[in-house]
Amino acid sequence: MKILLSAYACEPNKGSEPAVGWNWALEVARLGHRVWVLTRANNQSSIESMKLSSPEKNNLQFLYYDLPRWANWWKKGHKGVHLYYFLWQLGAYRYVNKIHKKVAFHIVHHVTFASIRQPSFMGNLGVPFIFGPAGGGERTPWLLRYSYGIKGRINDLIRDIANFMIKVDPFMWKTFYQADRIYVTSDQTMALLPKRFRIKAIVRLAVGTERPKNLIARRKKLPIRILYVGRFLYWKGMQIGIYSFAKLLESVPDSFLTLVGEGPEKEKWKILAITLGIEKKIDWVPWIEHGELQNIYRQNNIFLFPSLHDSGGQVVLEAMANGLPVVCFDAGGPGKIVNKTCGLKVPVHGIKAEQIIDLFAKALIKIAKDRSLLSRLSSGALGRVKDFTWASTIKEIYGNKRIESYNIHS
Repeated sequence: MKILLSAYACEPNKGSEPAVGWNWALEVARLGHRVWVLTRANNQSSIESMKLSSPEKNNLQFLYYDLPRWANWWKKGHKGVHLYYFLWQLGAYRYVNKIHKKVAFHIVHHVTFASIRQPSFMGNLGVPFIFGPAGGGERTPWLLRYSYGIKGRINDLIRDIANFMIKVDPFMWKTFYQADRIYVTSDQTMALLPKRFRIKAIVRLAVGTERPKNLIARRKKLPIRILYVGRFLYWKGMQIGIYSFAKLLESVPDSFLTLVGEGPEKEKWKILAITLGIEKKIDWVPWIEHGELQNIYRQNNIFLFPSLHDSGGQVVLEAMANGLPVVCFDAGGPGKIVNKTCGLKVPVHGIKAEQIIDLFAKALIKIAKDRSLLSRLSSGALGRVKDFTWASTIKEIYGNKRIESYNIHS
């Protein structure tokens, strides 16, 4: 089968969306399909160097497309990034349509970025078209938005309006109409689809991880070390996490928190830590190489991820693959990944922001003060993550039975 993957984000040894693009390409190739990956030219050097050592290299080809340099200013400060991405999708279709006339792809699949608010033009190629897994429909309840601050509440309101407009957006309607199969990351995102298109939609996560290798549960004698990995954004919820960690210190004073990442909320979170008098208990680590991050996972024993509307949860799976139990909201991708065998989930609906802090603190305290529970959840994380390997995730869409269900034009 000749398959074209549209993967704007695709890069080896990265997390988040670039990891999705790269690993979907590898796994589809491993299933024996011939894969062409359409991505951005700035990914080329890392892709080509890694491809040379990949056993799947004979089944993989990469196509590189970028907008003219003058368009780059739209991405600066993320002011016009959505317009840039829209134009990239349009230009990418025109670019690859010429190649399609020579190669004759059997299937085209829009993988990254797959957002329920961003259209794809790949359905115009006239072959079976897969869209997603697309996220973006996850929504923070109103009561919890008070933890955001005014700017965050305004941004989430704008996001709500954008989601509402999906049902009248002609570009999204055409994307949904042309898609033979639509994959969405959550029931909330499914609800945003116009009703007529839900019959061809399935809920599937886009993220995955490698199968854990030779790892054991967290050792009981280690001090309690809590880890957060991700962007420092208001909706990632670490303002709630820092308050909850302060309450944990009242019960388990030798605990420590590490935050890995960067973002606009960093100074606010640092000021909050200073105000609470816990700044000496927090280590701030800037973005590091993916290999180094694996070492940090192994130096900690609880993963705290209070994200309020995360479609995926790549870092959650990576933490679990390193034996870390997870404390998160019962929402979005993390809410689907984590169960009682591998972590504790905090409810989101009908709960006030001040209650949420107490609930997260109680969850952290429960694990931190019960080392046998920590050990069981750590072992459970290693077991649970096996259900979310890249191989199992991609096989659900590209296994033989699924491929046969598409109306392939020979």
